[in-house]
Amino acid sequence: MQNLRNHTSSLGMAPTAFLFFTIVTFMCGVAPCHAAEELYESRLDEGLSTTEPYSYLLITLAHQNRAQAKELIEKARRYSPDLPAVYFEMAKEGFSPSPNGILQGLDYFREGIKAYGRNFWWAFSLAGLTSLSLYLSFLLSLLVVLIIRSPLDAGLIVHEGREEKKRLLLLIPLGLSLLGPAALAAGAFFLIGLYSKKENKALVYASLLFFAASPFLMKELSPFLSSPSSLRAIVAVNEGKDNRYALWSLKGRNDFPSAFSYALALKREGHYQEAIEAYKGLAGRVLRPDPRVLINLGNAYYGFKDMEAAKEAYQKSIGITPLPSAYYNLSQLYREMLDFPKGDEYFLGAAKLSPEAVTRFTSIASTNPNRFVVDETLPFSVLWEYAMRSGNISLSAVDVPVFFLAVAMIPGFYFLNRKLKYRALRCKRCGAVFCSRCSRTVVWGEMCSRCFVSLVKIEEMDPRERVARLLSIYQSQSRRRNTTKLISFVIPGAGHIYSGKILAGFLFLWSFLFCLVLLVMNSLFPGSGVFPFTQGWITPLMALSMALSYVGAILHIRRRIHKGWL
Repeated sequence: MQNLRNHTSSLGMAPTAFLFFTIVTFMCGVAPCHAAEELYESRLDEGLSTTEPYSYLLITLAHQNRAQAKELIEKARRYSPDLPAVYFEMAKEGFSPSPNGILQGLDYFREGIKAYGRNFWWAFSLAGLTSLSLYLSFLLSLLVVLIIRSPLDAGLIVHEGREEKKRLLLLIPLGLSLLGPAALAAGAFFLIGLYSKKENKALVYASLLFFAASPFLMKELSPFLSSPSSLRAIVAVNEGKDNRYALWSLKGRNDFPSAFSYALALKREGHYQEAIEAYKGLAGRVLRPDPRVLINLGNAYYGFKDMEAAKEAYQKSIGITPLPSAYYNLSQLYREMLDFPKGDEYFLGAAKLSPEAVTRFTSIASTNPNRFVVDETLPFSVLWEYAMRSGNISLSAVDVPVFFLAVAMIPGFYFLNRKLKYRALRCKRCGAVFCSRCSRTVVWGEMCSRCFVSLVKIEEMDPRERVARLLSIYQSQSRRRNTTKLISFVIPGAGHIYSGKILAGFLFLWSFLFCLVLLVMNSLFPGSGVFPFTQGWITPLMALSMALSYVGAILHIRRRIHKGWL
C-alpha cells in the first residue's frame, strides 16, 4: 500500500482518489466493476486515456487470484492499452505447451514489444538500461582482461627494462590511470598491446577509441541517469496520464514541447481561454504552424463553444497536413450543427486516412468536450528528442584535451608497434621470458634457445639432458592447459585470455558481462519505479543468454585444447 501511494503522483492519478480506490479493491478482494468504470470514465472526461496504477494493481490481484487472472489482466489492458506489462502478463497466462498456446503467448509478447513504441517511459528505461549496460560491461571486460593478463605480461615488461633501461619509458601511458578507469584501460592496453599477437592488437585500438569517446558517451548517457521534472510532466500529458502536474511545472516555459503540453493541459482542465491564447502564441511563432497546434486550438474553441473559429482552425490544419483527427473533429462539429451529410463526408475522410485511428476515436466518444473532439499529442520522436536534449551534461574543460590525447595515441601506437624491435617474448613451450638480444639466437617459432635446441637441433644436446628438457616442457604445457581449463569455469572467456587468445576471450566475456550487468541493473532499477513487472522479460532472456555464453566459451576452449591449441 505504501509503495502504491508513493508512486501515484508520477503515474498520473490523484493520490487520495487512488488510495480510496485501492482500499475498496482490497476490501472486495477483486476489482469492483462499478468503481473501476467510474474511475475510468472520469479520467476519460479529463482527456486521460491511461490508468497505469490501477492496471498494475489488477496484475497484482491476478497473481493472487489465479481463477480470475485472465479476466483481471484483460481489464488491466483496457484501462492501460499502452502498458507493455499487461501484454507480457497475458503472454504468460495464454502460454501453454500446445501449438496454439505457444503461438498465443508469442503473439501477446510481440504486442508487448510493440507497446514500447507507445509508452515513452518503458522505451526510455529499456534504452537507458541497454546503453548503460553496454558501456559498463565493455569497461568491466577491459578491466578483467587486464587483471588476467597483467601477471603474465608484467614479466615481459620487466625483462625489457633489464635489457634496455630506456624501454621503461613505455610505462608512461600508465599515468593515464589518474583520469579514470577508461584511461587506465587505454594506457595499460597501449603497453601490453606491444607484446600481443597481431589479432589481439584490435583490442588495443578498441580501448583507445573507447577512452576517446568516453566523455561523449557519458554526455549521451546522462539523460538516462536523471530526467528533469518538465520531461515527466510533458510525457504525462501527452500519454494521457496526468494534467495537473503540467499546469504547475510547465508554466512559463517557452520551448515548443513544454508550451504545447501546457496548453493541452489547460484545455483538458477546462481553462479554454488560456489554452486558446497559448495555442495562438505557438501558431504565431512560425509562418507555417504545426497542424497539431491548430487542431488543439480548434478543440479549445469548441470547448469555448465558438464553432466557427473551431472549424476554421481544423480546416487550416488540413491545408497544411491532413490528419485523421482534423477530419474526425470536423465531422463531429457538423453533426452537432445538424449538417449530417457534411459530417458523414468528413467522417469518411478520416476513415480513409486511418481506420484504426477512427476506431480509437469512436471507442471513447461522448458529449464531454475532451471526448467529443480528439486532441493531438506530441509524437514519440519529439518526446525522445526533448529527453536527450534536456538531460545532457556539458563537457568539462578536461574532456576536450583528453579526447585529443586519446586520438593521438592511436597513430602513436601504430607507428611505435611498427618501429619497435627486439621485443620480449614468452616461450610457447616452456613459458620462459626471452628476447633475441639476451638469447643471441634467431627467434624461431616463439621458442627460447633451450627449447629450440631440444626440439630442433637435437644433435647439439646430450640425450639424457634432452629427455629431461622434454619432460619439463611437457609438465609446463600440462600446467598451462589445466590452468586454462580451470579458469574457463570462473567466467566465460577467461581461459581464452589466459592462453593468449585475448580478442576471442574478450568477445565471450563482453557478451556474458553485458547480460549480467543488464540483469542486475534491471533488478535494482526497474524502469517505471513502481512494480517488479517492469522489464520482467529481461530476466529469463538474459539468464538464458548468460548460460549459452558460459557453456559456449567452455566448449570452445576445450575443443581447441583437444586440437592442440596450447
